[in-house]
Amino acid sequence: MQGLLRSLWTEPRPPHPPRRVWRDWALVGLLVPVIVLEGVLRTDLQWRPLSVIFPLVMLVTLLWRRTRPLLSLAVPVAGTAAIQLLTGADPAEMSSMAYMLILLYALSRWGSGREALAGLVLICGTVVAAAVAGRLVAGDIVGAFTVVFAAAALGGTFRYRAGARMRELAQVKLLEREQLARDLHDTVAHHVSAMAIRAQAGIATAAADPDTAADAAVAALRVIEAEASRTLAEMRAMVLVLRRDAASAPLEMAPNPHLADLEQLADRPRTGPSVEVEIEGDLDGVPPSVGAAIYRIAQESVTNARRHARHATRIEVSVAAGETSVLLRVTDDGDSTAGRPIAAFGYGLLGMTERAGLLGGTCEAGPNPGRGWTVTAVLPRTGAPT
Repeated sequence: MQGLLRSLWTEPRPPHPPRRVWRDWALVGLLVPVIVLEGVLRTDLQWRPLSVIFPLVMLVTLLWRRTRPLLSLAVPVAGTAAIQLLTGADPAEMSSMAYMLILLYALSRWGSGREALAGLVLICGTVVAAAVAGRLVAGDIVGAFTVVFAAAALGGTFRYRAGARMRELAQVKLLEREQLARDLHDTVAHHVSAMAIRAQAGIATAAADPDTAADAAVAALRVIEAEASRTLAEMRAMVLVLRRDAASAPLEMAPNPHLADLEQLADRPRTGPSVEVEIEGDLDGVPPSVGAAIYRIAQESVTNARRHARHATRIEVSVAAGETSVLLRVTDDGDSTAGRPIAAFGYGLLGMTERAGLLGGTCEAGPNPGRGWTVTAVLPRTGAPT
């Protein structure tokens, strides 16, 4: 229990709280006529001008409820207590002041652990003070505490769900980076092995025929220089990936896929949509890291299309290699009117986007104007992240 309380106390604010959006202004604009209408129609208000002006002035706190959650709640609560103490009037006697529950929810959702605890203490202290002063009966006290803790619990629930999703997304990105790092590691190892073999061949040739030793050494050095340049480029990409998230994972012994392996995706199953693969352009010189990324994005896109493309009969995979980039398009002819949101792909699209971004490219998915969906990925031909 002590550990739980300590963790709640040290809980930081959620990262990147959204600032004011159009919905905030719409909420304020909706509450203004509600407050004015209640002030005009109600006949039991003891301090009508004050009861109308105070809620209208305090509406501005809704605009800062995410970035300044504790202050947004403390200002109307402290203002209500000060007015009651000085004048005996209750500026929060109107039902429309219930928007303060939104401030309490925001405090639990976006505030730190210390701020949430301070806000709860402030609210509870206000309720207790009102009960001691005789402004609340026993039933109202129970109802007030119930509403307060319900609003705080609701904010905490959404906070937990958002945090869990962020952790899942971070795990997906980490796994994709680990996979890409393994692919790059295998590529670097391949180039280094080629360099070693070529050097050994040059040494053996020079020993067997001293007259051609110079020519053999020059030829070996040229191959080594080319392989070393490729290795350095791949090594930079691998180091960049490993620096972003340092983690370890079991090594996979399966060989890395390449662009030529895309033909394996083409098949005509007995059930489900068929897959057709088309490759255009000069593929010579495309780094293995780019080829592996194109293959894995295409593989994931085909899998998603087979799972989610209703009434689809065909999936087309096209790769076009240009001078500076490699373009991948995976299109299906499924029923896009059935409501196939991007979220239906789960975390597959996130992994594809992460892999493309690590290599300096982009990956997008969306519905076609007519039928079906398309996944488009563009990767730089050099495979160097920007």
